[in-house]
Amino acid sequence: MTGTPQDPAPSFDALVPAEMARKAADVGVRKAGMDLPSLLVLAVLAGAFISLGAVFSLTTASGAFVMTGADGAVTRIALPFGLTRLIAGVTFSLGLILVIVAGAELFTGNVLLVIAWASRRISTVAVLRNWLLVFAGNLVGALGTVALVVAAGWYRYGNGVIGSAALATAQAKIDRPFVEALAAGILCNGLVCLAVWLTYSARTTTDRILAIVPPIAAFVAAGFEHSIANMFFLPVAVAIRAFAPAGFWETTGLDPAAYGSVTVEGAVANLVPVTIGNIIGGALAVAAVYWFVYLRPREASPGR
Repeated sequence: MTGTPQDPAPSFDALVPAEMARKAADVGVRKAGMDLPSLLVLAVLAGAFISLGAVFSLTTASGAFVMTGADGAVTRIALPFGLTRLIAGVTFSLGLILVIVAGAELFTGNVLLVIAWASRRISTVAVLRNWLLVFAGNLVGALGTVALVVAAGWYRYGNGVIGSAALATAQAKIDRPFVEALAAGILCNGLVCLAVWLTYSARTTTDRILAIVPPIAAFVAAGFEHSIANMFFLPVAVAIRAFAPAGFWETTGLDPAAYGSVTVEGAVANLVPVTIGNIIGGALAVAAVYWFVYLRPREASPGR
């Protein structure tokens, strides 16, 4: 007896790399064709999401446990460097988890549009349009988050230890030489795009989260440079230096004059090489490699 064909049972197996490459190209086509209002709103969200990851990271890994005794004395117990960096990396992963699972448009992840471009499914103009609009939207989202956390007095928590960590983080980033920042940007977005690439294999939300955390924790722990994260880390330090009340400086024992390089100009000087490095790292080290292996046109075998 002939029956009605049934749909195949859904598969929960992870996609293999060749299928991931095809999915990446399809995603790139959809992203490049997104309407302007949706693209900008989702880009602003991504900037805010990454900034929230940065807030979480600085809050939980500011370098010390702060304890206040009954007499009001403050004791700071330093953590080992590696443990502090691991905590910072794991908690920062919140940003990309929100971007991937909740849905948002992140510039560094969208460097993977190169896969669809190399497959000749989207134009150069479409890629550049997406990158420019998403980069601008990410900046708006990051700066909006900076304004909110500074207004909330977040940097004064823990007797100012968070603000101290924010200032030290920004100064270290700004003081990096151009070539060093460029190389750190390449390494960073190689890992970020690998995290996004791994999520293309996922079938469930749990799969996506588990795929994201290790590469993101690795780049943060290693001190590599992420342009969108720096849109939060650098402006928040500039804002603290400019607007923190005298009580903050008295409590922390810091001198604002010691952070003379933490300026808008210093932030821009960091973002330029880091952004270039992020493009190189994602486009060449990840997108171009997987396109070449799985999607490049191949000549027919001899005799066929």
